[in-house]
Amino acid sequence: MLAAACARVGLTWPLAAPGLGDVLAGAGGALGLTDPQAADARSRLGLPVADRVVVALVDGLGRTNLGERGGHAPFLRRLLPGSLTLRSPFPSTTAASLGTFGTGAPPGATAMLGYTVRNPATGGLANLVSWTGLPDAAEQWQRQPTWFERLVAAGIAVRSVGPQRFEGSGLTRAVLRGGTYRPAETLPQRVDRAVSAAREPGLVYLYWGQVDKVGHHAGWGSLAWGEALGATDAELARLARSLPRGTLLVVTADHGMVDVDRTVRWDVATSPELARGVGLVTGEPRAMQLHLDVGTDADAVVTRWQDVLGDHAVVLSRADAVAAGLFGPVEAAVAPVIGDVVVAMAGRATVVDSRTQTPESLQLLGVHGSLTEHETVVPLLVTQV
Repeated sequence: MLAAACARVGLTWPLAAPGLGDVLAGAGGALGLTDPQAADARSRLGLPVADRVVVALVDGLGRTNLGERGGHAPFLRRLLPGSLTLRSPFPSTTAASLGTFGTGAPPGATAMLGYTVRNPATGGLANLVSWTGLPDAAEQWQRQPTWFERLVAAGIAVRSVGPQRFEGSGLTRAVLRGGTYRPAETLPQRVDRAVSAAREPGLVYLYWGQVDKVGHHAGWGSLAWGEALGATDAELARLARSLPRGTLLVVTADHGMVDVDRTVRWDVATSPELARGVGLVTGEPRAMQLHLDVGTDADAVVTRWQDVLGDHAVVLSRADAVAAGLFGPVEAAVAPVIGDVVVAMAGRATVVDSRTQTPESLQLLGVHGSLTEHETVVPLLVTQV
C-alpha cells in the first residue's frame, strides 16, 4: 500500500540498504571492533582495515544535491564515481538521521522522530535539536546504546570535533554520547582539530552544519549554497592532504534538501479542513505527524488531508505507517511519540502550522524530511590517504 502510494506521487519506498546506520558500525569494523554488526557493516560498505578512521558528516549534503552542484566541489566530485549511495531514515531530518547514524537503530527505536515531537509525558511540543520540552537526562529519551559507547567500551579511542555549543547538549548526549569532545568553531579550526586527533589511533568524528544552514535560508540551488559547498570541499581536501598516511577518510551526510514551491503550501492555521480535530502538528513542513483531539477518528483525518493535498502528499494513519515499517521496528516506549496521522510531502510542496512555527521558520527556502531522492539519498565517499 505505502509503496504504491509513494510511486504514484514520486516518492521512494522502501528505502534500500545500506543506510546511515552502517557508517559508524562499519568504521568500527575497519578499526577491528569484534562485533558482528560492525563486521557486517564494514563488509556492506567495502571499507578497508585501518588504525585511524575520520568520519566527516556534512549536514544537508544530499548525494543528488552534490551531483547537480558538483562543479563547486572538485575534491568530493572526484570521489563520487563508483562510490556507494546511502539512505537516511524517515523522516529525513537531522535529529532522526543522527539518531540512526549514532546508534545504528531506526527512529522507531530511538524516539528521534523529527525536528519537533510530542512528549507523551507532558503532552507538549518538544524540540529534538534544541532539546527543549524533553527530559534533562537525554538517555531517558533515547535509550539505544551509541556506537561511540561501544567503541570506547572495546578500548578504541573516539574523539568528536564540533561547535562548543554542542558539547554536552541534549542531542549530543542522546545520539553521540561516548568518547571525548574537542570543540572548534570554524571549519578550518575543526579540520586542524581532526588532524591533531588523528595522530593517535582510533575514530575521529567531524561535524559541519554550514551547508545545511545556507540551504535552509537561501535554497540549495542558490549561489550562496554553491559557495558554502565550495568552501567545505576545499577544507575537506585539506583534511585529506593533512591526515597521517594510512588514515581512512569517510565523508557522508545526514540528509539532502529540496527548495520549496510556495504556490503549493498549506497552513494548518488557516485551513479549517486541515485543522479540524488536529490538536498538535509536529515534525517539519515536509514530514508532519498529527496528534489528534480525543475522540477524533484518525481514518477520517487521513481521508480529509489526502483529499486536500491530493498528489502532493501521502497520508497514513499511525497504524498503517508502523505496519509498513516507515519508522523501522517500533519499540513500545516509542510508539506514543508517533502521531495519530503521518504525512509525507511530494514534489516541492509543504504544510506549515503558523500557530506553533516561528516567523523565521516559515520563510525557509530549503527543506527536507520526506521521501524524495533529493532528501533521502546521501553519499558515502571513501578514500584512504
